[in-house]
Order: sequence, then C-alpha cells, then structure tokens
Amino acid sequence: MLNTIWDPQHECMPRDEIGQLQLERLQATLNRACKNVTCYRTKFKGLGIVPEDITSLSDLAKLPFTTKEDLRLNYPYGMFAVPLREVVRIHSSSGTTGKPTVVGYTKNDLKTWSNLVARFMTAAGVTHDDVVQIAFGYGLFTGAFGLHYGSETIGAAVIPMSGGNTEKQIMIMQDYKSTVLVCTPSYAVTIADRIEKLGIDPKTLSLKVGLFGGEPWSEAMRREIESRLSISATDNYGLSEVIGPGVAGECGYKCGMHIFEDAFIPEIIDPETCAVLPPGSVGELVLTTISKEAFPMIRYRTRDITSLEYEVCECGRTMVRMKKTMGRSDDMLIIKGVNVFPSQIEEVLVAIEGCEPHYQLVVDRKGAMDVLEVDIEVTEHIFFDEMKKQRAFLEMVEKKIDSVLGVGVTVKLVEPNSIPRNEGKASRVIDKRRL
Repeated sequence: MLNTIWDPQHECMPRDEIGQLQLERLQATLNRACKNVTCYRTKFKGLGIVPEDITSLSDLAKLPFTTKEDLRLNYPYGMFAVPLREVVRIHSSSGTTGKPTVVGYTKNDLKTWSNLVARFMTAAGVTHDDVVQIAFGYGLFTGAFGLHYGSETIGAAVIPMSGGNTEKQIMIMQDYKSTVLVCTPSYAVTIADRIEKLGIDPKTLSLKVGLFGGEPWSEAMRREIESRLSISATDNYGLSEVIGPGVAGECGYKCGMHIFEDAFIPEIIDPETCAVLPPGSVGELVLTTISKEAFPMIRYRTRDITSLEYEVCECGRTMVRMKKTMGRSDDMLIIKGVNVFPSQIEEVLVAIEGCEPHYQLVVDRKGAMDVLEVDIEVTEHIFFDEMKKQRAFLEMVEKKIDSVLGVGVTVKLVEPNSIPRNEGKASRVIDKRRL
C-alpha cells in the first residue's frame, strides 16, 4: 500500500526531465498570461520583461510576485486568462478581510485538479474500495469539491456529508461504514471528543485513513488523532488561488508532502527581503502554476512557512517534498522579538498529560510590551484540583513553552469545552493589539 502511485509517469519522473517539462510549461503559461491578463502584462512591462526572456528555471526569480491584493484589485474576473464562456466552475474565498478572491476553472482545469487530488489520496492509501466521508463544508470553498472529485476519479464511493452536525457525522460513519475521513485536523479532534463522550470504541468504526488539511497542525496532533480515532492520519496542502487541494500530499512514509511539480514550480523566499533561498532553507512558499488554463498564477506568495526536501522518497516518488507548514508569515506572532507560531505551542501542549488539544493564544500590549497569554483547556481532574497542585501544573506548562519558544508566556487554565469549537479552521489567535 505504501508504494501505490496514481500517476507513476509524472510522480516518478527523473529530476532532469521534471525541470525540462517545467520550463516548457512555464514558457507557455507566461505567454498566455502576458497576452490575456492585463495585470501580468502591466507588471511585465513595468519591469521591462517579455516571456521570451525566461530561458531557464533560474530566470523565474526575475519575474514579479503575485499577491492576494492583486486578486482583490482585479475582482472578480480580471485575472482570468480565458473568456468567461470557457469557465465551467467558479470558487472564491470567504472575503472576511475584504473583497473575496475569485478563481475559475476550465473543463480541462477540473480534470487536472481531480487527477492531482487522486494522486495524494492514492499516496495516503485510498483505493476504489473505499467509502470517503467528506466533512468539509460544500460551497465556494474548494476543499470539499476537490476531495469529492478526486475520490470519484479513483473510483471510491463519496459521502458528501459537509461540515458540522458532529453526532450525525458519527452516526453516518457507523451506519455507512466510512473508511476515509476528510476534514480539518481540529475538526477531527472534535469528532474524537464526541466519540469518547458517546462511549463509542473507535475500533468498532470502519475508518482507516484520515486526510486532513486546511490549517497547520503538528506531529503531536497527528499522533493524538491517530491514537484516538484508530486511523492513519495524513497531511495534504493546497490553496484556492493556486488550484485548491492537490498542490501536495503525504505518502505512507509521512516524511513531507510531495509537491506535484509537473503542475507547480515551488520556491522558498525570505518573507522580508523576498530573496530566493537555497534548498533546505525555511521560508515562505511561492508557487507558480504551469498547467492551469483559466487562472494562471505566477510566483504567488502563499504566506505559508515551510522548507523543501529534494531527496528521492522511499516511496519512489521523485517530486520535491514540503515540510508541514509552521504557520503563515502574515499571522506569525512576534513576541519580544521572537517569532512564534501556534503549531510550536500545540506541539508542547499535546505532549502534556492533562492538556486537551484545544487552546487559544491571546496577544495584548501592556505599555510598549507585547504579552502572550495561552488559554488551555485541561481535564476536569486538573481544573478542579487543589490550588497548590494546579499552580504547580501551570508553572510546569509555562516552563515547557518557554523552553521551546525562548520567550515567557502566561498560561491560563480553562474548563473543558470552554474554548469555542469551529467546524472549519480552528481560530487559534486573538490579537487584541489591533482592536
């Protein structure tokens, strides 16, 4: 099962052939984008660049970045490279921070997307014999539809359950014999909580694989989910602006997510200077699409912090692997000059007996100093313990977080179920400095 590969021709292509294919597809993409997208034509002209100047992959660094702001300024269809009559699907972001970003797909784009998702699902162990329960919300969000059509491409049965209604999710799992669960990792923990509350032994379920994405999560949370749901939990990565899920996903060896380089060219940059960093460096992931028709993205700044590993994986795939995202460069917290990601704190908390995997970071400013409070749900036994024991536990948690972050935090213990649950992405940070 570990070595099952959906598209061995591309996923196991020699590195030099990958580079040649990328260059050919990049040049075609640049020509189409420059000809049909005013935003790109203007950017290229401003830098005195024409597509013909890009004769090697290293020349990619000469090209301008694309940001979410570009998408908002060209709302709704200004970034499309084909006439609207050729677009058969439109998705968009929620638009919670302004105008939503709108993305489009041609028929061919949908076929490409489905096959890319089929790759990482197959890598995780999904086959045509599986029953896939999708607990992402259906709608303008790309997550549910991406996994839905990827599952159908493999030939698996799909239960389009959508998000929420946790007890019904569990009933469906039991009655319909779901073997694969698709949702955010934080919602998987919520499901595990409810299963325990209902007194259900997870081993009595048919679940075997979890495909989790949509938010950063730690190795400690993976172990927690695998143990509590009795499944193999795998990570996958994507974002609507680039295609949706299907950019990258883990194989059974779980040593990084394989980026499908015949469809995307990844770079790692310094988020401050925008300089391209050498292989192995930690920085912001930048992606260029090289197979999309309706909505090409050139050097799109994802804001996700990760690193790339180019060694061939044991599974036989030659494509570069990205490490789990540590967080985002634009919601990274800087506390007393130290960069802090929620996933670092999660790694500490999940390893401490008595801490629930539900927490929130509250950032505030006292005078000129930023302070970080970590609100942690703890088991009833600890919450209602005598004050002396509770204080000792609290100090132990503060010390462990301090040793990992290198910065002091205040820890606040809160009752079980007191931190709001979210059926989609968990809301980990409350930043009061901006209020």
